[in-house]
Amino acid sequence: MQRRKFLGAAAASALAVPRAVLSAHAGSFFSEASADSSPFPLSVMLWTVEPKLAFDQRLEIVAQAGYHACQLVNEYKGWSSEDFARARRKKDVLGITFDATSGIHGSLCDPAQREATLREIRDHLPHLVELQSPRLILLSGNRVPGLSHAQMHAACVETVRAAADLAAQKNIELLIENIDPEENPEYFLTSVNEGFAIVREVNRPNVKFLYDFFHDQIAEGNLIAKLEKNIDVIGLVHIADVPGRHEPGTGEINYANIFRKLRDLHYRGNIAMEFVPIANTVQSLSAARQLVDHV
Repeated sequence: MQRRKFLGAAAASALAVPRAVLSAHAGSFFSEASADSSPFPLSVMLWTVEPKLAFDQRLEIVAQAGYHACQLVNEYKGWSSEDFARARRKKDVLGITFDATSGIHGSLCDPAQREATLREIRDHLPHLVELQSPRLILLSGNRVPGLSHAQMHAACVETVRAAADLAAQKNIELLIENIDPEENPEYFLTSVNEGFAIVREVNRPNVKFLYDFFHDQIAEGNLIAKLEKNIDVIGLVHIADVPGRHEPGTGEINYANIFRKLRDLHYRGNIAMEFVPIANTVQSLSAARQLVDHV
């Protein structure tokens, strides 16, 4: 399952967990989680973590693997105020933050949808406040028939600029993400270099680029050179290997080199695991964390 397909199913994950389940796991969270020795803040995209389990259980798995942050994809759709309060209490007990969220469906590249997209973002921002989450991930949307590439590029700039002003009122940072054309042949922003250009043209302090290495390896490659040229506009990176979207070391991306380069470039943003584990989820997440720890 890819993240954009997960959007429609996220709300089905129950927030409550049976007391017996919580009791059975309570002693294991912090005994298996190491001290936060990583050179970067680490996170996990929650849609990749046992999506059939309840929300609380999935948070427990993240904590058990030694992470102190996770990112959400609209798992909170339809929540009540009490649901948000319970999620805050749970994350606080586990020592986890919600460092970014996704879930906006509106197009950035279609000028005809601009006002609707801005309304969606405006209505979504209170959810981030409830979650105490400081970042919102935005996708460009699909190409628009009848518009030139330059027109869609300009629409992205104008929509993101307006969205940045809305988000700044809530102290929220926006992150623009690339998707590869194999996953979605209709998606507009498949070029990471164009994404960097859009962020620079928007020219707002609360707008950065989400560099997804999995997508860019499929689309274009040359990952380290792009890091060196654009580290100043990168606010978040997502990690999964190619092919298959599995853990680092299962494919062709040399993540040890990428982590070392991020360290050498003094990158200070989050590194988020967005892979589908082949084996045991806790073990796979723990191994990925240790790979970062040892750069």
